[in-house]
Amino acid sequence: MAVRLAVSAEAGVPAERLFAVMTDWPRHREWMLLTDARVTEGDGRGAGSRLSAFTGVGPVGFTDTMEITAFVPGSVVEVRHTGALVRGGGVFRVSPLPGGRSRVEWVEDLDLPLGVVGRAGWVVVRPVMAAALRWSLERLARVAAGE
Repeated sequence: MAVRLAVSAEAGVPAERLFAVMTDWPRHREWMLLTDARVTEGDGRGAGSRLSAFTGVGPVGFTDTMEITAFVPGSVVEVRHTGALVRGGGVFRVSPLPGGRSRVEWVEDLDLPLGVVGRAGWVVVRPVMAAALRWSLERLARVAAGE
């Protein structure tokens, strides 16, 4: 069963700046909650590049492998999650706003594991995951602003 999770945040920096920080994969640890990301294939700036992101504390956590399926400089990154636990697609969209501001939207269309158990667990996990993603985007906005 696929589920959608979408969060967004506004930033006081131009879209190009926000996108540049967002797609500087090794900098993810600065803004994405408990996550380190790295490019494992390609340059991380085009379709076909592959990424690996570890989310957790110390050795406890999980690795999310991804392939970039679309990359529009300054505005869009789409990925296909290819790991054992996280499957489905994700997209970051950055849009300019008046006054040199920008908005970032993070959408995940996830294939839940574990059948009925996964669907039941999603009721509990969804609000926690939404809060974590929203916190991360708000932190991204602060990092991009140089705070």
